[in-house]
Amino acid sequence: MWTFTSDVEAYAAVAEPFLLGDPVRNTVPLTILANLRAGMPAKDPVFGWWSVDGEVRGAVFHTPPHPMGLFAVPVEAVASLVAELNGDLPMFVGPTEVTAEGIRLLGTPDRVVSERLYRLGTLAVPDVPGQGRPAVPGDFPLLVSWYHAFGDEVAMGEGDVAERVAQRLAGRELFVWEADGAPVSLAALSPACGGVCRIGPVYTPPSRRRRGYGAAVTAYASRIGLTERCEQVVLFTDLGNPTSNAIYQAIGYEPVSDYTHVTYDGPRSAGRRS
Repeated sequence: MWTFTSDVEAYAAVAEPFLLGDPVRNTVPLTILANLRAGMPAKDPVFGWWSVDGEVRGAVFHTPPHPMGLFAVPVEAVASLVAELNGDLPMFVGPTEVTAEGIRLLGTPDRVVSERLYRLGTLAVPDVPGQGRPAVPGDFPLLVSWYHAFGDEVAMGEGDVAERVAQRLAGRELFVWEADGAPVSLAALSPACGGVCRIGPVYTPPSRRRRGYGAAVTAYASRIGLTERCEQVVLFTDLGNPTSNAIYQAIGYEPVSDYTHVTYDGPRSAGRRS
């Protein structure tokens, strides 16, 4: 049975203990929950949990304009979720086996992006010229431009970018790699949730690529996470970018599981197939 609410605290009381049962695979819903409870604005959010005989066995969240998060939804709960929402799932993301069930029910999507979740094993720091440092307020205009550029490249924006960058700067979540006295790459590190921090985004301007800066700043932020903030560090990669997947594995990241972003441009209805 699915239960829905717009009250983040009501959702947290029920879903957070369940999500903490696997903080690595549930890194995104746990981070979203923490950000919302810390005051991150969300317009018309929807939260839900799936229970069987009174036991919570799944959780879902939607903070528009972002996709509905099916990270903690079991395959067997997808059909009832689609029915409860009357097929209104224009964008969703979750484990590949879960999104595959959504696609089976809703039909062929207009866009699919495949990702892989990695967890850091033994960190291997690359030998790259320059040095890492925390981002500072003086970096703000550059970081906003990089966030915009990243969003354009991956076609997954973050809403009010300037506000998001300001929040992450204030939370000491942004790091840059400097070479020849200038920032050349960015990595963000989420706050710990259930002992897990997540890297992302990582961005290097096109003119600075293929020099190891992305690997260097990722390793720097990862080391900060492990030594100062959390017990485990994870990140997501686009499986369509073999270069980034190879880079992260080279510095010690190991595959955990695969995920899929699914987008439908037109309205859907439960049971409709194309």
